Amino acid sequence: VRDLHPLEFAHAGQTKIRDRNIPSSLEAIEENINDIAGVRVICSFCEDIYMLANCLLKQDDITLIEIKDYIKKPKPNGYRSLHLIISVPIFLKDEKRDMKVEVQLRTIAMDFWASLEHKIRYKKNLSEDLQKELAEELLYCANQSAELDMKMQKIRNKI
Repeated sequence: VRDLHPLEFAHAGQTKIRDRNIPSSLEAIEENINDIAGVRVICSFCEDIYMLANCLLKQDDITLIEIKDYIKKPKPNGYRSLHLIISVPIFLKDEKRDMKVEVQLRTIAMDFWASLEHKIRYKKNLSEDLQKELAEELLYCANQSAELDMKMQKIRNKI
């Protein structure tokens, strides 16, 4: 399990607030931002992703708000991951409140691909031709990674 760096969420949150014209009040942010906190879980096998998600959602203090299954239906660029937006209780000094949290579950291959794609996407000064070429190569790699995940799962299932 790897927690996302707080600065990753702070930057993403500021961008979402600005892009969606959300007022900067605490109430507006809590209502409109679903991933004010997050956790990324890295698994060895695809089956483990769904098993862990089911275990998490069986907990009586966790409420599923939304599920985005980018494994069964990858994004057009090849991105794969299972995203759960959940509500979990947090305990403050004088109260207990529910907090929305994004949980991302991926295989090692999915995480490797997503990390590389993220670094490339935010590179400045790349020509349109190079961006298009890299996008095509990344999509190819995403498909290869998915195939590798399936093959590794088959090997595990034989054991």
